[in-house]
Amino acid sequence: MSDHVVPHFHNSDGVARIEIGVKEFMCVGAKPPFDHPHIFLDMGDDSEKVCPYCSTHFVHNGSLAAEETLPADCVLQTEDA
Repeated sequence: MSDHVVPHFHNSDGVARIEIGVKEFMCVGAKPPFDHPHIFLDMGDDSEKVCPYCSTHFVHNGSLAAEETLPADCVLQTEDA
């Protein structure tokens, strides 16, 4: 079982690239109800990854916190049960 929550990111504004502070994450495309299947992406040793569904270009930025993005507000906020 995972010991951490995997952050979910969206690109509702259609920006060319999103800088993120993690290398393992979920891309949802746009915010629901316009989202695509929520896909787990892992950069591994690389510093960037392109989502195969929406072509969002994610770039790792080690100075960002886990749920922080540039541009801001690309973290999908979920309700806790």
